[in-house]
Amino acid sequence: MESNMSIEETALNLIRDSKEGIFQNELWKMLEIDSRKCSRVVSKLLDDDLIIREQAVSNGARTYLLKLKEEEKPCFDLLLSGDMFSPCAGCRDACQPESCEKLTSWIANLNDDEKTEDK
Repeated sequence: MESNMSIEETALNLIRDSKEGIFQNELWKMLEIDSRKCSRVVSKLLDDDLIIREQAVSNGARTYLLKLKEEEKPCFDLLLSGDMFSPCAGCRDACQPESCEKLTSWIANLNDDEKTEDK
């Protein structure tokens, strides 16, 4: 365990790196701390709304499965391309997507955004 990183940061990184989540009874062993201290670390991460905790059984023992809390992305972000709002949202035109100039322009803007992010 790195000394310049807090125990909470280390625990959060371990939880983040485990795609399926990590059992609390395994986390304290990985952190090389006792279960009581691990409970305090987990409580802090829960209070900070960084993780979620589900009741679970691991090797016959009751424990908790800890997972990183996924950030909720605002739905409107999916409708934005740069500063252009999707022309299809609320559109009343009876056009075909393949021949809609507004949609084609919006998609081209999406492609430009992706190229800019890759650089």
